[in-house]
Amino acid sequence: MWSRLLALALLLTPVAALAGVKEKIAALAPSAIVLVVDSKGDELLAQNADEPFVPASVAKIVTAWLAMEVLGGDYRFETRFCLDDKRVLYVRGGGDPYLTSEELAPLAADLVAKVGKAPIAGIVVDGGYYPSNLRIPGIEDDGEAYDALNSALAVNFNTVYAVRDGDKVRSAEDQTPITPIAIARFRAEGPPDGEGRISLGEDPTLGLKYAGELIGAFIERAGGSVRGEISTGTVPAGLKPVYVHRQSRTLSEILVEMLRDSNNFTANQVFLEIGAHRLGGPVSLEKSLQVANAMLAAQGLAADIHLVEGSGISRDDRFTPRGLARVLALFTPHADLLHGHDGGMNKTGTMVGVRALAGYADTAAHGRVHFVISLAGDDSEMRFRLLQAIEAEL
Repeated sequence: MWSRLLALALLLTPVAALAGVKEKIAALAPSAIVLVVDSKGDELLAQNADEPFVPASVAKIVTAWLAMEVLGGDYRFETRFCLDDKRVLYVRGGGDPYLTSEELAPLAADLVAKVGKAPIAGIVVDGGYYPSNLRIPGIEDDGEAYDALNSALAVNFNTVYAVRDGDKVRSAEDQTPITPIAIARFRAEGPPDGEGRISLGEDPTLGLKYAGELIGAFIERAGGSVRGEISTGTVPAGLKPVYVHRQSRTLSEILVEMLRDSNNFTANQVFLEIGAHRLGGPVSLEKSLQVANAMLAAQGLAADIHLVEGSGISRDDRFTPRGLARVLALFTPHADLLHGHDGGMNKTGTMVGVRALAGYADTAAHGRVHFVISLAGDDSEMRFRLLQAIEAEL
């Protein structure tokens, strides 16, 4: 008799626990979208789980999954340098999202070692890998750093981080030289006083020339010299590279930083590379969407994951909770790429009127589960309160 009662109690305990967490979630946020799925694909909790939602930066999880499938975790972006017989340096951009100052310093040292310290007669930046009319839906024409244009050759995420004191502008970073374009852009769009980070604006040529300026400044720091002008153009046919720079970070390392920092520029650089890698260059949003949609359709997700770009900056991106949960199941081997602000394996999505959270959580009774949370409104803490309830009760 007692053994039967104990067995019945053990059977009822998980059911009671599930009922308890459902009640708690409903009490905290009855209109929230919440879906929790275990490793077997069984739904443990589903509240408003049939409602599509705007993912905001949670969309970066889908981009990361696509990138790992198409490019692989060891993939490295490349930038090519050619030198003609007049010592004009041609720089062919390959869409590297992480040409930061910290990357440019050793790059310049290696380049000077290849071409020597004799003066370079000019720098020509070739951005032809990206069409000049490329525009990402959701990117606004403003000076905000998160609205920086994507580019075949962009340095420091196509942004300038500087300090203004009256009419004087200096770099806000010891590792980044200030250049004429940086000064002019910051005077035009930066704060009237103090420091800030701004984008280089809507003209792609300006970003390319700034990249040329900064590369030239680092060549000078490395012991070389640049005497000629910075311009844009095309690498002459038949001119072979004297140096090919391979990004020091692997794709996996880039994705960790992209997901943690939620960098829209990086996400779309990666997204654009997916299409070009599979279908050939130059990049285009159409190629990447074609590849992404084919991969999603192969997983039965054609109606559940609607992307118009790869970062989540567009409100036209739309997911269903179950569609994103399926992507999380596919992304499970790479779950350790996610480093949430709370220390967990999750990703936030935030824009006006949208607060989302998705990823993985470890529970006592059900092991590691994957979850999707989305709320209308601007309460950033509620999504984490819902996650804490899930972790505590399951």
